[in-house]
Amino acid sequence: MKRLSILPALAASPAFAAGDVPFFSLANTDFIVTIGFLVFVGILLYFKVPSIVGKLLDKRAEGIRDDLAEARRLREEAQEIYASYERRQREVSGQADEIVANARRAATAQADKAKEDLKVSIARRLKAAEEQISSAETEAVRAVRDRAIQVAVAAAGEILKKQGSAADRSAGIDKAIDDVSRRLN
Repeated sequence: MKRLSILPALAASPAFAAGDVPFFSLANTDFIVTIGFLVFVGILLYFKVPSIVGKLLDKRAEGIRDDLAEARRLREEAQEIYASYERRQREVSGQADEIVANARRAATAQADKAKEDLKVSIARRLKAAEEQISSAETEAVRAVRDRAIQVAVAAAGEILKKQGSAADRSAGIDKAIDDVSRRLN
């Protein structure tokens, strides 16, 4: 039964459809397909489709070339900018090193100046302290001398009271006052 179902399928194949028909006959499907293809190609040539397609392809190729040229230009520009930034970075790094070196020199100079100022300040304070000490010594000597004079005058007054009369005492006191005044001036 399977053999019987294959026979109608074989009878419907294109090879059996053409049969013994000559090639240049309208009954031959290969000839019809060939004529249709040639007519299609003729229509394409008549409407100048290949030149239109060629122009479109040329236009697209030119656009691609322009895009490539723009990409190259942008790449070169990017490289120039990158090189410029690298130069600037080196310059800034050099400037930063110079600034740090200047800051160190300035800090060292300030420290030296501060040391000198401190030495001068200490010397000035020592001199002021020495002057104060000298002034205090002078004041102490004067105070001791004044106290000694007062004690001497009091002692002399006591001695004079015991030794002589009122007139002698008065003359002695006057003489002692004149003597003290002379010595103090």
